[in-house]
Amino acid sequence: MNNNYIIKNISIVNEGKIAVSDIYIHEGIIQKIGNDIHHENAGIIDGTGKYLFPGIIDGQVHFREPGLTHKADLYSESKAAVAGGVTSFIDMPNTLPNVLNMDILNEKYKLAAEKSLANFGFFLGVNGGNIDEIIKLDTSGLLAVSDDGLYFSGKGNLLADNPETLEKLFANCKSIIAIHSEKEQIIEENEKIYRDKYGEEVPVECHPLIRSEQACFEATKRAIELANKHNARLHILHLTTEAETHLFRNDTPLEEKKITTEVSVHHLWFSDKDYGRLGTLIKWNPAIKTEKDKTGLLKALIDDRIDIVTTDHAPHTLEEKQKSYFKSMSGAPIIQHSLNIMLEFYYQGLISLEKIVEKMAHNPAKLYSIENRGYVREGYYADLTIVDLNQQYTVDKSNNLTKCGWSPLEGTTFHSMITHTFVNGNLVYDNGVFNEASRGMPLVVKK
Repeated sequence: MNNNYIIKNISIVNEGKIAVSDIYIHEGIIQKIGNDIHHENAGIIDGTGKYLFPGIIDGQVHFREPGLTHKADLYSESKAAVAGGVTSFIDMPNTLPNVLNMDILNEKYKLAAEKSLANFGFFLGVNGGNIDEIIKLDTSGLLAVSDDGLYFSGKGNLLADNPETLEKLFANCKSIIAIHSEKEQIIEENEKIYRDKYGEEVPVECHPLIRSEQACFEATKRAIELANKHNARLHILHLTTEAETHLFRNDTPLEEKKITTEVSVHHLWFSDKDYGRLGTLIKWNPAIKTEKDKTGLLKALIDDRIDIVTTDHAPHTLEEKQKSYFKSMSGAPIIQHSLNIMLEFYYQGLISLEKIVEKMAHNPAKLYSIENRGYVREGYYADLTIVDLNQQYTVDKSNNLTKCGWSPLEGTTFHSMITHTFVNGNLVYDNGVFNEASRGMPLVVKK
């Protein structure tokens, strides 16, 4: 397998600048960035008119393996990721079994090493049942501990709804604590209101009223207060409301922030206006909310109150999605098109290419202290994405690679196309053709 390449005359988007240059890749590493690079036995890629990004790092996905592989698995979803320019992902702990101890976590790493086309990392799960074991661990080598998705396995597993458990974790755990921030009590009260009104046939348009702004805001505000009390390292997953954005700061460099947050692409792309068209296909938790929230989230992303962009990629089968409101599963596949979505905002004049790269590559590497990734730098792994900003692309079933076989974006035409994706210097994706001879590597936390 040839892993020596020179990409010629390409516009490199990196560290706040765009510059036309050549880049030489050898044995998985970016060896040289400069002009008129030549090297024998290197494959040549003409980058004229195209853009080179550091590979996208998606800090929140649900790839479903082990235990839920009828929906998705590490191979299928990493393939969809790579086709979308995503070279690294971090998977949440709500697989079966839930990732509640180091043995299960290590098993997931072994599975990914065998199956994933992209680089991979995993959060260790934490809830009221295993917190005493978690706080005894040396968590310095972990990306984070998290409760995300664990609420599906039973009520009471959301840390944001259990201040005593959360405070105990903040006081004793020194790693990043990444939480799903909604207040279950408010959600349950809202569910009763709408059940009393509609019975079991609650319209999906009520989803953002049930999983409401208040449920999100109160949980996030309380979590931040508790984290500040203990000087803990808190990350709020998938922020959904404009109101919550004002709880975060932008007067401190990311490397020095103790309280951070993210936005998932569907909360920037969709709003409550889309429920009538797409129904339960866009039922996510936390809920997609209003146009005002969508606009406020993008503003907070650009002014650095929101630190990174993720997908919360969460495949379910169509059968699992196309049920009545309370029975429909929450989540949807979107990783293959996350970069396309952000580039569409660029076309609309809402965000720069440099800011997209900052939020999707540089900042995830900073936030999770990922070693030698997230930048186009000599000596770094050659995780790279080439984009043609002048080639349109329409999403349909024939080009959708996620295992569940559908997307809420079907029929959407984007103004950009990902043409090449390198993972560790291997050209894994080349204009629709995959080279699956290599596998991704585990993400390593800087010591």
